[in-house]
Order: sequence, then structure tokens, then C-alpha cells
Amino acid sequence: MREPAVKVSVVGAGWFAAESHVPTLARRADVILDGVCRLGASELDRVKEHFGFAFASQDYREVLARRPDAVVVSSPHHLHHEHAKAALEAGAHVLCEKPMTVDPAQAWDLVATAERFGRHLLIANGYHYLPELAKLKRRIAEGAVGAVEHVSCHFASATRNVFSGCEGLGRWRTAFFRPDRSTWQDLARGGGFAYGQLSHSLALMFWLTGLEASSVGARLAPGGVDLCGAAAVEFRGGGIGALAGAASLPEGGRQQLRLHLGGTEGVLALDVDLDRAEIRRHDGRNDLITVPAGTWVYHCRGPVDRLADLARGRGENLSPGVVGARTVELIAAMHRSAAAGGVPVDVRAGAVP
Repeated sequence: MREPAVKVSVVGAGWFAAESHVPTLARRADVILDGVCRLGASELDRVKEHFGFAFASQDYREVLARRPDAVVVSSPHHLHHEHAKAALEAGAHVLCEKPMTVDPAQAWDLVATAERFGRHLLIANGYHYLPELAKLKRRIAEGAVGAVEHVSCHFASATRNVFSGCEGLGRWRTAFFRPDRSTWQDLARGGGFAYGQLSHSLALMFWLTGLEASSVGARLAPGGVDLCGAAAVEFRGGGIGALAGAASLPEGGRQQLRLHLGGTEGVLALDVDLDRAEIRRHDGRNDLITVPAGTWVYHCRGPVDRLADLARGRGENLSPGVVGARTVELIAAMHRSAAAGGVPVDVRAGAVP
């Protein structure tokens, strides 16, 4: 007997949801596009009719009242907590866009809410679902480099015009919807490079290593929202890291993501944009890991597909809320440190464990 389809709703059907999340859901025969929510009556009608949603409303409460099995929350960053918590409390499994929240306490509250209601909470960290990276995570956990003593994490993307300009990305000219500038250029709403882009690389670092940050000293480029930043971080239980990134790449190329680990047994160099990883150990058991060119080009279909799978009781959550919360609390701490002139601050200050 064929299993019933999963009812999925979308709260915040803006640029990226219409560009990626909804098309990913729409191609699945086992998914019913149930409800959709966004502001703007004409925009809402357009997305409802184009993708074939059964119901549409500018009030997310009306969408959740239909009791969907799963919900994609892709609203502006500062609204994620309100929308994701309401969806979890309505009994839905939830995929929340990154950054998970702007406030670390709200991020941990979502983790606790998901646990309390027995629902899956995923963050839209697409890198985690690319081929072979879950295997690499297991190898690190099994001691491929031993105990991690040092982390170098670098990320760069073509987002200067997103965070500081009027035009945004060139491809926005032909997108289904064009994002509002306030989504990306207001720090109080999670704007800037750290929240918008380092949330990719820091989440990957936390997920692959299992590390937790304890303190951080950071500098972020002043003037408006940050376009680049660098930080020195200490991890719980030992280990230090150097984190950096910039909105400096020209449009049209791949994002640069480089994660290098140094441990008691050797080193790992993961160069995602080069489709390669190398493990070099003191005992000589070295390994060069390559994938076909383009395999690790970023996309976010993985978390969306996994949301639908988990709603059917299948698969593993590779982008859990705990990783999202650790990412948010580190970024928030980086901003606190930068505002204080770069002095180290406690990462967990103000967060709810």
C-alpha cells in the first residue's frame, strides 16, 4: 500500500524559498504543497498559483492551523524564532533557514521546544548533505586526526553588493522574487556577512568536529554592516581556532570554503571549493579524498529533501538545531567582542543551555 503524502507548508516564501526550497518540494511525488505564507497579496497569489499550493495566507497562524506535517521557515532572520516555535508547537517538523535566529537564547529555545514536542528541527545548512562529507565527519569522530587542537576556517563569497549595495546579486534581476534590502543590511535583523555567510562555514565546522566554542575575540569591518571579519576562538575542553571570511569574491564563481584541522594524530585539509580533502597522519596512513569536479558546489536541496524524509520517519538529521544554536551564539559573541574593541568574550553569555 502506498504511504500517504507528507503535507508541507512554507512560512516566508521570499526569494530563496521560491528559488530553491519550494521547487525542491514540488518535484517530490510524496509531498503535498499545503500552505504558503508571505506578505503582499499579489506576491502571495503568484506563488500559490505558480507552485500549486492548496492554501495561502498572509497570516502564518492560518497556515499552521491546517496542521501540516512539516514546515519550511524561510522568513526574515529576526522572525525565525517566532515562526519556527509556532510550527513546532503545532506539531510540525521544521526546517529553519540560516542563521537560525539572531538571538542565541532564542536559538536554544527552539532546540528545547523541538525536544519537548518530539519534532525534528533542521537548519538549512546545505553543505552537510553533499556527498562524502558525512563519511568525513565519521572519520574525524573515529580519530582521523586525533584530538583536535587547532582549526582554521575560511569562507568567502560574492556578496558585497548584497550587504552594502542597492542592486544585490545579478541573478536577482531574473529571480521569482527580489529580496528586500533590509533582510541583509540591517544588523538587528541578522544582516551582514557574519550572520548571512559565516553561518555556512561555522556550522560546517561545528558539525564535522563536534566542538563547542567557549570564548572568542573578534574584529569585524566597521561601517554599516560587516563585510568581513576575523576571530580567534577557544573551544571547550581545549583547542583553539582562527576564523575568517569576507564578501570579496566576484560574482560568477564558487564560494571559497576551506576547513583545516590539526590534531594529535595528524591534519585534515578540507577544500570544499576545490572538491578535495587530504588526511596526513604521523603513522603514515595518509589519504587523499577527491570527488568529481563540481560535486561540492553548494546547493540547499539536501536539507529540504531530508525534512520530507524525516516527516516520513526516514533518514538522519545532518543539520540539527544544536549546530545552528552553536553557530548563532558564536556569531553573536563575535559581534559583542568586535563592539568592545576585540577583547575576548564568553560565547555562552546570555544563552540558555
